[in-house]
Amino acid sequence: MERFRVVFVCIFLLISPVRISAISATLTPGSSNNRYLGIWYKKTSPGTSVWVANREKPIVDRLGVLNVTAQGVLLLFNSTNYAVWSSNVSRTALNPVVQLLDSGNLAVKDGNDNNPDNFLWQSFDYPSETLLPGMKWGKNLVTGLDRYISPWKSSDDPARGDFAFRLDPRGYNQMLLMRGLTILFRTGTWNGFRWGGVPDTVSNTVYREQFVSTPNESYYRFDLLNSSIPSRLVISPAGIPQRLTWIPQTNLWGSYSVVQIDQCDTYTLCGVNGICSINDQAVCSCLESFVPKTPDRWNSQDWFGGCVRRTQLGCNNGDGFLKHTGVKLPDMSDSWVNTSMSLNECGDMCLSNCSCVAYSNSDIRGGGSGCYLWFSELKDTKQLPQGGEDLYIRMAASELRSYEKKRSSSRRKLRRIIVGILIPSVVVLVLGLILYMRRKNPRRQ
Repeated sequence: MERFRVVFVCIFLLISPVRISAISATLTPGSSNNRYLGIWYKKTSPGTSVWVANREKPIVDRLGVLNVTAQGVLLLFNSTNYAVWSSNVSRTALNPVVQLLDSGNLAVKDGNDNNPDNFLWQSFDYPSETLLPGMKWGKNLVTGLDRYISPWKSSDDPARGDFAFRLDPRGYNQMLLMRGLTILFRTGTWNGFRWGGVPDTVSNTVYREQFVSTPNESYYRFDLLNSSIPSRLVISPAGIPQRLTWIPQTNLWGSYSVVQIDQCDTYTLCGVNGICSINDQAVCSCLESFVPKTPDRWNSQDWFGGCVRRTQLGCNNGDGFLKHTGVKLPDMSDSWVNTSMSLNECGDMCLSNCSCVAYSNSDIRGGGSGCYLWFSELKDTKQLPQGGEDLYIRMAASELRSYEKKRSSSRRKLRRIIVGILIPSVVVLVLGLILYMRRKNPRRQ
């Protein structure tokens, strides 16, 4: 037996009592005449869509019916009584209730049970192009539910576009921007405070963020510090993710931050064992003790081939590590993590394994903890302008000695330069002081 039945023709269906969300079937994007069941901010003008139910199957006329079954299943019918969209539930409820929560989450729950873990179904589990505060962005490792955002095909068509911004399907704590199976950008791993590829700039006053990783689920979420200032993460039809914040003075969404900051955020721009720095004239260079695999192409700024070791590792013949500071750690493919080890234990384990090429802390909080080990080529490493993490790269003993000699020579040159500048400066200062004293006291002469 049907609990209730809603027929809508250009009217609101549900309105959140406190916050700024509304759900309606009148969502007609751009110049399209198609209609969709959607959720949007009701206090922004024009209305901003944040979720679309039937994004793949629009209603082509002005009549639609939303049906809620006795089991709590939502069914959206068109005028020919064809179900263009439905929710799915894994269990039934005695008293299913549909509610649009203040957060913008459309939930089907059993009576007055407000625990999100007990919801029969919720729109927050099936994002469109927008990540809202309180949403879980990641994967349920028990059920396999993968929550990710994907753009509209165009401003007129909310159907799923070519891109997906999601938790790394390989199982690592980082987000990937993908087009099909091709990785375009990665955030870097979560370091306890933020994504590792994000520079440590000004303090964030809009939202707080966290990453949760348990045996049952891995996800990112953010929550607003001031609920009166709407903020959301959205991906455009062109595959560009950015965080937008509502500016009431202008009645516009302003770009609070962009995810891809510069050219160096292009995935593996510098090939394997290369490092990208936007502050250098040639953004790509080889990591210390590595050389271009194909020098001619490299000098022509064709960096795809990457870099190779100048001297092969000797395993137990005196290998050591060189510390690189302020970097976005390499991609986590072919890596290993332990969250309880110290940095020293991490280094010892890497050195004892002839296949290990680099190590780092997995969490930078409290002076650092945890361990990352890499066992193959280092990909997508970036020098950050501010912040960043420490990466210890394995080098052959002869390379370490050569590096130490160059560093000692550079220090001696620097000292000579400083002394060469300092002595004349002191002489000029003393002479200037003597002249000043003579002019000040001419009678004493």
